[in-house]
Amino acid sequence: MAPLVPSSQPWVEKYRPRQVKDVAHQEEVVRVLTTTLQTADLPHMLFYGPPGTGKTTTALAIAYQLYGPDLYKSRVLELNASDDRGINVVRTKIKDFAAVAVGSARKGGYPCPPYKIIILDEADSMTEDAQNALRRTMETYSKVTRFFFICNYISRIIEPLASRCAKFRFKPLSEDVMTNRVLHICNEEGLSLDDQALATLSAISNGDLRRAITYLQSAARLFGSSISSTDLISVSGAIPEDVVKSLLASCKSGEFDVANKEVNNIIADGYPVSQLISQFLDVIVNADDIPDEQKARICKKLGEADKCLVDGADEYLQLLDVASETIRALFDMPQALVF
Repeated sequence: MAPLVPSSQPWVEKYRPRQVKDVAHQEEVVRVLTTTLQTADLPHMLFYGPPGTGKTTTALAIAYQLYGPDLYKSRVLELNASDDRGINVVRTKIKDFAAVAVGSARKGGYPCPPYKIIILDEADSMTEDAQNALRRTMETYSKVTRFFFICNYISRIIEPLASRCAKFRFKPLSEDVMTNRVLHICNEEGLSLDDQALATLSAISNGDLRRAITYLQSAARLFGSSISSTDLISVSGAIPEDVVKSLLASCKSGEFDVANKEVNNIIADGYPVSQLISQFLDVIVNADDIPDEQKARICKKLGEADKCLVDGADEYLQLLDVASETIRALFDMPQALVF
Protein backbone atom coordinates (compact mmCIF):
# COMPACT_ATOMS: atom_id res chain seq x y z
CA MET A 1 0.00 0.00 0.00
CA ALA A 2 1.26 3.50 -0.80
CA PRO A 3 2.54 5.52 2.16
CA LEU A 4 0.23 8.08 3.68
CA VAL A 5 0.70 11.73 2.79
CA PRO A 6 2.96 12.95 5.63
CA SER A 7 1.53 15.50 8.02
CA SER A 8 3.72 18.44 8.91
CA GLN A 9 2.75 18.13 12.58
CA PRO A 10 4.28 15.34 14.72
CA TRP A 11 1.59 13.14 16.20
CA VAL A 12 3.26 13.49 19.60
CA GLU A 13 2.23 17.16 19.55
CA LYS A 14 -1.06 16.63 17.72
CA TYR A 15 -2.34 14.19 20.35
CA ARG A 16 -0.69 15.76 23.40
CA PRO A 17 -3.33 16.26 26.15
CA ARG A 18 -4.21 19.92 26.63
CA GLN A 19 -5.61 19.59 30.14
CA VAL A 20 -4.20 17.93 33.24
CA LYS A 21 -7.24 15.68 33.64
CA ASP A 22 -6.53 14.07 30.25
CA VAL A 23 -3.05 12.80 31.20
CA ALA A 24 -3.13 8.99 31.09
CA HIS A 25 -2.41 6.57 33.97
CA GLN A 26 -1.23 9.15 36.52
CA GLU A 27 -4.35 9.20 38.67
CA GLU A 28 -2.76 10.40 41.93
CA VAL A 29 -0.78 13.18 40.24
CA VAL A 30 -3.84 14.32 38.25
CA ARG A 31 -6.07 14.29 41.34
CA VAL A 32 -3.70 16.45 43.41
CA LEU A 33 -2.92 18.88 40.60
CA THR A 34 -6.56 19.28 39.60
CA THR A 35 -7.41 20.27 43.18
CA THR A 36 -4.42 22.64 43.34
CA LEU A 37 -5.35 24.29 40.03
CA GLN A 38 -8.72 25.32 41.45
CA THR A 39 -6.91 27.68 43.83
CA ALA A 40 -4.29 28.70 41.21
CA ASP A 41 -1.77 28.91 44.06
CA LEU A 42 0.94 26.49 43.00
CA PRO A 43 4.19 25.61 44.78
CA HIS A 44 7.48 24.91 43.02
CA MET A 45 7.13 21.44 41.50
CA LEU A 46 9.40 18.52 40.66
CA PHE A 47 8.11 15.91 38.20
CA TYR A 48 10.19 12.74 37.95
CA GLY A 49 9.83 9.32 36.37
CA PRO A 50 10.61 7.36 33.18
CA PRO A 51 10.54 9.09 29.77
CA GLY A 52 7.27 9.31 27.86
CA THR A 53 5.00 9.11 30.91
CA GLY A 54 3.49 12.61 30.73
CA LYS A 55 5.77 14.85 32.81
CA THR A 56 6.32 17.59 30.22
CA THR A 57 2.73 17.27 29.01
CA THR A 58 1.46 17.86 32.54
CA ALA A 59 3.68 20.92 33.07
CA LEU A 60 2.57 22.46 29.75
CA ALA A 61 -1.09 21.67 30.48
CA ILE A 62 -0.86 23.45 33.85
CA ALA A 63 0.61 26.52 32.16
CA TYR A 64 -2.07 26.58 29.45
CA GLN A 65 -4.87 26.14 31.97
CA LEU A 66 -3.54 29.02 34.07
CA TYR A 67 -2.78 31.57 31.34
CA GLY A 68 -4.47 30.51 28.11
CA PRO A 69 -2.95 30.95 24.65
CA ASP A 70 -2.73 34.75 24.82
CA LEU A 71 -0.55 35.13 27.92
CA TYR A 72 1.31 31.82 27.68
CA LYS A 73 4.35 33.13 25.80
CA SER A 74 4.86 36.10 28.09
CA ARG A 75 4.29 34.22 31.35
CA VAL A 76 6.09 30.89 30.68
CA LEU A 77 9.77 30.23 29.99
CA GLU A 78 10.67 26.74 28.73
CA LEU A 79 14.25 25.47 28.75
CA ASN A 80 15.37 21.93 27.97
CA ALA A 81 18.62 20.03 27.49
CA SER A 82 19.14 21.46 24.00
CA ASP A 83 19.38 24.96 25.48
CA ASP A 84 22.44 26.30 27.21
CA ARG A 85 21.62 26.05 30.89
CA GLY A 86 24.99 26.59 32.48
CA ILE A 87 25.58 28.83 35.44
CA ASN A 88 25.74 31.97 33.26
CA VAL A 89 22.25 31.32 31.86
CA VAL A 90 20.91 30.84 35.38
CA ARG A 91 22.44 34.17 36.42
CA THR A 92 21.16 36.07 33.39
CA LYS A 93 18.26 34.69 31.33
CA ILE A 94 16.47 32.81 34.12
CA LYS A 95 17.11 35.49 36.73
CA ASP A 96 15.99 38.31 34.41
CA PHE A 97 12.77 36.46 33.52
CA ALA A 98 12.05 35.56 37.15
CA ALA A 99 12.64 39.09 38.46
CA VAL A 100 9.86 40.85 36.52
CA ALA A 101 6.58 41.06 38.40
CA VAL A 102 3.25 40.56 36.60
CA GLY A 103 -0.38 41.48 37.24
CA SER A 104 -3.22 39.14 38.15
CA ALA A 105 -6.05 40.37 35.94
CA ARG A 106 -8.16 37.48 34.60
CA LYS A 107 -8.21 37.24 30.85
CA GLY A 108 -10.39 35.09 28.62
CA GLY A 109 -11.75 33.14 31.57
CA TYR A 110 -8.29 31.89 32.64
CA PRO A 111 -7.12 32.38 36.27
CA CYS A 112 -3.89 34.24 35.28
CA PRO A 113 -2.31 34.21 38.78
CA PRO A 114 0.24 36.94 39.65
CA TYR A 115 3.33 34.85 39.00
CA LYS A 116 5.22 33.40 36.06
CA ILE A 117 6.36 29.83 35.43
CA ILE A 118 9.81 28.59 34.45
CA ILE A 119 9.81 25.01 33.12
CA LEU A 120 13.23 23.33 33.26
CA ASP A 121 12.89 20.10 31.27
CA GLU A 122 15.54 17.38 31.71
CA ALA A 123 16.76 19.22 34.77
CA ASP A 124 18.89 16.23 35.80
CA SER A 125 21.30 17.14 32.99
CA MET A 126 22.04 20.55 34.53
CA THR A 127 25.43 20.94 36.16
CA GLU A 128 25.62 20.98 39.94
CA ASP A 129 26.93 24.55 39.86
CA ALA A 130 23.92 25.67 37.80
CA GLN A 131 21.55 23.92 40.21
CA ASN A 132 23.23 25.59 43.17
CA ALA A 133 22.90 28.98 41.47
CA LEU A 134 19.15 28.39 41.18
CA ARG A 135 18.69 28.06 44.92
CA ARG A 136 19.05 31.77 45.59
CA THR A 137 16.97 32.70 42.54
CA MET A 138 14.10 30.48 43.74
CA GLU A 139 14.12 32.04 47.20
CA THR A 140 14.46 35.64 46.04
CA TYR A 141 11.69 35.58 43.43
CA SER A 142 9.31 32.99 44.91
CA LYS A 143 6.50 35.57 45.10
CA VAL A 144 6.51 36.26 41.36
CA THR A 145 7.89 33.03 39.83
CA ARG A 146 7.24 29.28 40.14
CA PHE A 147 9.76 26.68 38.98
CA PHE A 148 8.76 23.33 37.43
CA PHE A 149 11.64 20.85 37.32
CA ILE A 150 11.25 17.80 35.07
CA CYS A 151 13.69 14.89 35.25
CA ASN A 152 14.07 11.13 34.82
CA TYR A 153 16.34 10.63 37.83
CA ILE A 154 15.48 12.53 41.00
CA SER A 155 18.81 11.46 42.53
CA ARG A 156 20.57 13.85 40.12
CA ILE A 157 18.73 16.86 41.51
CA ILE A 158 20.62 18.37 44.43
CA GLU A 159 18.80 18.06 47.76
CA PRO A 160 18.47 21.85 48.40
CA LEU A 161 16.46 22.18 45.15
CA ALA A 162 14.40 19.03 45.64
CA SER A 163 13.47 20.05 49.19
CA ARG A 164 11.99 23.33 47.92
CA CYS A 165 9.56 21.53 45.57
CA ALA A 166 6.41 19.47 45.78
CA LYS A 167 7.44 16.12 44.28
CA PHE A 168 5.27 14.13 41.85
CA ARG A 169 6.29 10.65 40.68
CA PHE A 170 5.09 9.55 37.26
CA LYS A 171 4.58 5.80 36.91
CA PRO A 172 5.59 3.78 33.83
CA LEU A 173 2.61 3.30 31.53
CA SER A 174 1.01 -0.14 31.49
CA GLU A 175 0.56 -2.05 28.24
CA ASP A 176 -3.22 -1.59 28.41
CA VAL A 177 -2.93 2.20 28.71
CA MET A 178 -0.48 2.39 25.82
CA THR A 179 -2.61 0.09 23.66
CA ASN A 180 -5.75 2.17 24.25
CA ARG A 181 -3.95 5.40 23.34
CA VAL A 182 -2.34 3.89 20.25
CA LEU A 183 -5.68 2.47 19.08
CA HIS A 184 -7.27 5.91 19.52
CA ILE A 185 -4.60 7.44 17.28
CA CYS A 186 -5.00 4.61 14.75
CA ASN A 187 -8.75 5.30 14.55
CA GLU A 188 -8.16 9.03 14.10
CA GLU A 189 -5.51 8.51 11.40
CA GLY A 190 -7.16 5.57 9.61
CA LEU A 191 -4.44 3.03 10.42
CA SER A 192 -4.76 -0.73 10.75
CA LEU A 193 -2.72 -2.64 13.39
CA ASP A 194 -3.20 -6.30 14.26
CA ASP A 195 -2.71 -7.72 17.78
CA GLN A 196 0.86 -8.82 17.06
CA ALA A 197 1.82 -5.34 15.84
CA LEU A 198 0.30 -3.77 18.96
CA ALA A 199 2.24 -6.16 21.20
CA THR A 200 5.45 -5.44 19.29
CA LEU A 201 4.93 -1.68 19.56
CA SER A 202 4.43 -1.96 23.31
CA ALA A 203 7.53 -4.15 23.69
CA ILE A 204 9.92 -1.93 21.70
CA SER A 205 8.62 1.23 23.41
CA ASN A 206 9.33 0.02 26.97
CA GLY A 207 6.46 2.00 28.50
CA ASP A 208 7.41 5.21 26.67
CA LEU A 209 4.23 6.49 25.01
CA ARG A 210 6.07 9.27 23.17
CA ARG A 211 8.39 6.72 21.59
CA ALA A 212 5.45 4.48 20.64
CA ILE A 213 3.64 7.34 18.88
CA THR A 214 6.82 8.36 17.06
CA TYR A 215 7.39 4.80 15.82
CA LEU A 216 3.75 4.59 14.73
CA GLN A 217 3.95 7.81 12.70
CA SER A 218 7.26 6.77 11.11
CA ALA A 219 5.81 3.41 10.08
CA ALA A 220 2.67 5.08 8.69
CA ARG A 221 4.76 7.40 6.53
CA LEU A 222 6.92 4.60 5.18
CA PHE A 223 4.53 1.67 4.88
CA GLY A 224 1.04 3.13 4.60
CA SER A 225 -2.11 2.53 6.61
CA SER A 226 -1.62 -1.21 7.17
CA ILE A 227 1.30 -1.68 9.56
CA SER A 228 2.83 -5.01 10.54
CA SER A 229 5.08 -6.07 13.39
CA THR A 230 8.05 -6.24 10.99
CA ASP A 231 7.41 -2.67 9.82
CA LEU A 232 7.54 -1.38 13.41
CA ILE A 233 10.78 -3.23 14.17
CA SER A 234 12.41 -1.81 11.06
CA VAL A 235 11.63 1.83 11.97
CA SER A 236 12.47 1.44 15.67
CA GLY A 237 16.05 0.30 15.28
CA ALA A 238 15.30 -2.76 17.42
CA ILE A 239 17.31 -5.85 16.60
CA PRO A 240 15.28 -8.78 15.18
CA GLU A 241 14.53 -11.37 17.85
CA ASP A 242 16.06 -14.21 15.84
CA VAL A 243 19.45 -12.42 15.83
CA VAL A 244 19.45 -12.21 19.64
CA LYS A 245 18.35 -15.83 19.99
CA SER A 246 21.02 -16.95 17.52
CA LEU A 247 23.68 -15.37 19.73
CA LEU A 248 22.33 -17.24 22.76
CA ALA A 249 22.17 -20.50 20.76
CA SER A 250 25.81 -20.10 19.73
CA CYS A 251 26.77 -19.64 23.39
CA LYS A 252 24.77 -22.73 24.37
CA SER A 253 26.85 -24.75 21.88
CA GLY A 254 29.81 -24.28 24.20
CA GLU A 255 32.15 -23.66 21.27
CA PHE A 256 34.08 -20.41 21.23
CA ASP A 257 34.54 -20.45 17.43
CA VAL A 258 30.77 -20.72 16.87
CA ALA A 259 30.09 -17.82 19.24
CA ASN A 260 32.89 -15.75 17.68
CA LYS A 261 31.43 -16.30 14.21
CA GLU A 262 28.00 -15.12 15.41
CA VAL A 263 29.56 -12.04 17.03
CA ASN A 264 31.36 -11.23 13.78
CA ASN A 265 28.09 -11.55 11.83
CA ILE A 266 26.33 -9.16 14.22
CA ILE A 267 29.10 -6.57 13.95
CA ALA A 268 29.21 -6.96 10.15
CA ASP A 269 25.44 -6.35 9.93
CA GLY A 270 25.92 -3.06 11.77
CA TYR A 271 23.62 -3.77 14.72
CA PRO A 272 24.31 -1.46 17.71
CA VAL A 273 25.84 -3.59 20.46
CA SER A 274 24.34 -1.48 23.25
CA GLN A 275 20.87 -2.25 21.89
CA LEU A 276 21.78 -5.93 21.50
CA ILE A 277 22.94 -6.11 25.12
CA SER A 278 19.62 -4.63 26.28
CA GLN A 279 17.62 -7.20 24.29
CA PHE A 280 20.00 -10.04 25.25
CA LEU A 281 19.33 -9.16 28.90
CA ASP A 282 15.58 -9.60 28.37
CA VAL A 283 16.11 -12.98 26.72
CA ILE A 284 18.38 -14.18 29.54
CA VAL A 285 16.09 -12.98 32.33
CA ASN A 286 13.02 -14.59 30.74
CA ALA A 287 14.76 -17.89 29.85
CA ASP A 288 13.23 -20.82 31.76
CA ASP A 289 16.09 -23.24 31.06
CA ILE A 290 18.86 -21.14 32.67
CA PRO A 291 19.36 -21.42 36.46
CA ASP A 292 19.32 -18.26 38.56
CA GLU A 293 23.01 -18.42 39.45
CA GLN A 294 23.97 -18.55 35.77
CA LYS A 295 21.58 -15.71 34.99
CA ALA A 296 23.22 -13.62 37.70
CA ARG A 297 26.70 -14.18 36.23
CA ILE A 298 25.57 -13.27 32.73
CA CYS A 299 23.65 -10.17 33.88
CA LYS A 300 26.69 -8.96 35.82
CA LYS A 301 28.81 -9.20 32.67
CA LEU A 302 26.12 -7.42 30.61
CA GLY A 303 26.19 -4.51 33.07
CA GLU A 304 29.97 -4.30 32.89
CA ALA A 305 29.94 -4.40 29.08
CA ASP A 306 27.27 -1.69 28.90
CA LYS A 307 29.37 0.59 31.12
CA CYS A 308 32.44 -0.08 28.97
CA LEU A 309 30.51 0.82 25.81
CA VAL A 310 29.36 4.09 27.38
CA ASP A 311 33.02 4.83 28.11
CA GLY A 312 33.91 4.27 24.44
CA ALA A 313 35.12 0.64 24.41
CA ASP A 314 35.31 -1.41 21.19
CA GLU A 315 31.96 -3.02 20.32
CA TYR A 316 33.42 -6.26 18.94
CA LEU A 317 35.59 -6.91 22.00
CA GLN A 318 32.76 -6.18 24.43
CA LEU A 319 30.28 -8.42 22.64
CA LEU A 320 32.88 -11.19 22.41
CA ASP A 321 33.53 -10.79 26.15
CA VAL A 322 29.79 -11.12 26.82
CA ALA A 323 29.59 -14.25 24.64
CA SER A 324 32.64 -15.75 26.36
CA GLU A 325 31.29 -15.12 29.87
CA THR A 326 27.89 -16.50 28.81
CA ILE A 327 29.56 -19.74 27.71
CA ARG A 328 31.47 -19.96 30.99
CA ALA A 329 28.29 -19.34 32.99
CA LEU A 330 26.14 -21.82 31.05
CA PHE A 331 28.72 -24.59 31.44
CA ASP A 332 29.66 -23.72 35.05
CA MET A 333 33.26 -22.94 34.14
CA PRO A 334 35.37 -21.00 36.68
CA GLN A 335 35.02 -17.26 36.47
CA ALA A 336 37.74 -15.30 34.75
CA LEU A 337 40.58 -14.08 36.96
CA VAL A 338 40.52 -10.35 37.73
CA PHE A 339 43.95 -8.73 37.96
